[in-house]
Amino acid sequence: MLDSFISQEKPWAEDRAPEISIVIPAYNEEKRLRRTLERIREYFNTTSAIHGSIEVIVVDDGSADGTACLTQEIAREMPQLRLISNGRNRGKGYSVRHGMLKANGRIAVFTDADLSSPIEECEKLLAALRSGSDVAIGSRAVDRRLIQVHQSMFREAAGIIFNALVGLFTGLTFQDTQCGFKAFALQRCRIIFQQQRIEGFGFDPEILFLAQRYGLRITEIPVRWAHDPATRVHVVRDSIRMFGELMVISLNWLTGRYSKAFENQQQNSYD
Repeated sequence: MLDSFISQEKPWAEDRAPEISIVIPAYNEEKRLRRTLERIREYFNTTSAIHGSIEVIVVDDGSADGTACLTQEIAREMPQLRLISNGRNRGKGYSVRHGMLKANGRIAVFTDADLSSPIEECEKLLAALRSGSDVAIGSRAVDRRLIQVHQSMFREAAGIIFNALVGLFTGLTFQDTQCGFKAFALQRCRIIFQQQRIEGFGFDPEILFLAQRYGLRITEIPVRWAHDPATRVHVVRDSIRMFGELMVISLNWLTGRYSKAFENQQQNSYD
């Protein structure tokens, strides 16, 4: 099965289920993943009295390197960590969806494997959820003074243009839909991942579009962020693909593919 666990699935009892699930989509992340997991463990070890227990889910997207083996190795010393495999390379959107539908926390956060936004910034996202928001999205555009390492001018311009197109095709008014740092009140938000269809980098506007259509409260929050030159996003090729995916979002809505009939489907169902 494409959505089978590599490591044993943990049967969380309701009274000991984690408060927070951290979902990390990973494709060939062997070189960066150890440091990321160490930083997450250190942060939540020092804040456990505030945030409660956590689980960390690494979703291996058909990596050709040692991502899976490294995660299994670290899991022997980090019991909160588990590994899920997509079976083959499916895309970041599929990986996030897969991890979110397997998450057990009351709150679920997904973050990029390079921690371009430091894990400490999740304080802002969690505070927004605990103040009544259903979705909290990290943003580089609300306060660009928080950007510690900028992208090239070409990449930044492409991002601004893409965000304008997001507004045109979806009606979303957020200044930055693409930051890979978002948190969700999972019980209310699970429907948007059940209905998510886009598997590539263009999934962010889709889940925000669905959240808005279903009346979920979304808060955009400025976060610290630093560009990593090892990013997997190819600015030209992936921008073209994401533009096409924006049109798919509109088409899916108009043709009823996001029908609420999916609301009660099993959380681990896949196309």
